[in-house]
Amino acid sequence: MTAFARPAADAGTLTGLFAAAVARFADRPAVSDDQQTLTYAELDRRSDVLADTLRGHGVAAEDRVGLYLERSVDVFVAVLGIVKAGAAYVAVDTRYPVARRDLMLTRSGAKLVVAQPERHDDLSALALDVLPFRSQPTTEVRPGSDDHATPAGAASVVFTSGFSGTPKALTLEHRNIVSFAINPGLPRLLPEDRVGQISSPSSGAFHFDMWATLAHGAEVTVLPPVPELLDADFQREMKRRRITAMLVPAVVVNHVVRADRDAFASLRVLQADGDVLLSSVCRDLLAGKFEGELYHLYGPAEITTACTAQRVTAVEAELDTVPIGRPLHGVNVYVLGPDRQSVAPGETGELYVGGPGVARGYLDAAGLTDEHFVPTPFAQGPARLHRTGDMVRERADGSLEFVGRAGSRIEIHGHRVEPGDVERGLCRHRQVHEAVVLPSGEGSERRLAAFVVLDDSLPMKELRAYAEAELPDFMVPGHFIPVPEIPAGDHGKRDVRRLQELLDQHHARQQDHTAPATETERLLAEVWESLLGTEGVGGNDDFFQLGGHSLLAFRMQSRIKRELGVILDYRTVVANPVLSALAAEIDAAKNEVDFL
Repeated sequence: MTAFARPAADAGTLTGLFAAAVARFADRPAVSDDQQTLTYAELDRRSDVLADTLRGHGVAAEDRVGLYLERSVDVFVAVLGIVKAGAAYVAVDTRYPVARRDLMLTRSGAKLVVAQPERHDDLSALALDVLPFRSQPTTEVRPGSDDHATPAGAASVVFTSGFSGTPKALTLEHRNIVSFAINPGLPRLLPEDRVGQISSPSSGAFHFDMWATLAHGAEVTVLPPVPELLDADFQREMKRRRITAMLVPAVVVNHVVRADRDAFASLRVLQADGDVLLSSVCRDLLAGKFEGELYHLYGPAEITTACTAQRVTAVEAELDTVPIGRPLHGVNVYVLGPDRQSVAPGETGELYVGGPGVARGYLDAAGLTDEHFVPTPFAQGPARLHRTGDMVRERADGSLEFVGRAGSRIEIHGHRVEPGDVERGLCRHRQVHEAVVLPSGEGSERRLAAFVVLDDSLPMKELRAYAEAELPDFMVPGHFIPVPEIPAGDHGKRDVRRLQELLDQHHARQQDHTAPATETERLLAEVWESLLGTEGVGGNDDFFQLGGHSLLAFRMQSRIKRELGVILDYRTVVANPVLSALAAEIDAAKNEVDFL
């Protein structure tokens, strides 16, 4: 597939984009949190103050300035102040581990760090200048310096999620972010919209939350973290805060909709990005009270948030895989084989992308940049392409379908298996909400391991039987590992490292496995297997390490009473999570009853 898009207009600069918004929407609300709301004019004035301060510290074009602030109105003031000073912002999430924070600030070459006053001591070991910052109201209109920003100037340094190990620093230019923020291929925001921000300032979604919102005269509202929203009733909070548009990591959409399919009912526009948006979740969402537009976006950090989009209707929700859609305005996409020639529609190839969103490259890593940002092999289109490392195929309707990462195919008994095909096969079962497949073992012992999010009522034996009936034998996983949810990383993508840790724990449990030694252990193991959706429970297994939780412990207590005829105190149940120990408590309770 080769798709040539219409040429994009000169995208301009972020400072120019915001200045135009201030001229049109000066007195409208621009950004708010639980403490305050700033109009476009006030956001402009406060950011001018910071820009002047930064210039006084010697900050100039192409410098990098770290940003280490809690999610709040101040983040938006600081980002604007940094770009007005001519520098590029390096946003570091305050929730990141210290090692990752320090890596980002040092590897980016930050000249100084804008941080909350109380975090000054946290950064003292880095030998960086720290500018304590908390924005203050101001009515002073400053003349400001001439805007020296250019479309090709550095605007932000972001870090990739690090598939290959260490995260990589990536330089985005003004034109990259502006081209995304104003792209007509995305659902249009209105001045009346309130955009709910749950994203990390370090993530690609922040470009939508901030720059797309401000470009259209809308208001961005800083929301509490997702767990807090769920605890407080997500749907009610969206309505109370009058949220009408959001860009949410797909894994968060998957999780939230499973908890409450009407959680996003108040939204006019819901966009999901960052990972696989599940068909089953789309069906549930669209079958409920949500009447807005649902979009699935795709794009690595190297392409500035998104390069393709798919409007998801009931038709797409019935597919095994929700497509990633067609290229945005001004974007060129190419599906190429190993020889970098176009593959036929329906065939799998690697996705290459060109256009105004393609980043400058990796910071201070010319070799890595040359490897992933390559000259085009075609006479038409942009001269430079990003090699995504993602495998896709063109559907009959011209949209793209994500298949998996390049090099992710697994050799099983002489067959090359694409994990995504197995995941889609498992998810065709209506009680399988999500699946991730990884390789396990080496050589002749190599198997597939499937992490699955299930309905409580689906026994693992039934899922295995389904897989054996629906998939070729070499694609049937050798290990099924139930999990309450697929772990996600910092930016909402599936956390492969954490999954590998869970797989290692699974193997360790198998090696230490001891079969149930008594009739009580055997009966209790059957109860656990039913409750946990697993199989092969042994005497040394720990209920909570297998995925149990307090609610399931209550259900286990009831099952023990009903099926084994023993009444145990709940505290006894949770204090004895190892199967053999709990079985011993059951036997002791039985003996006490028999003695009486």
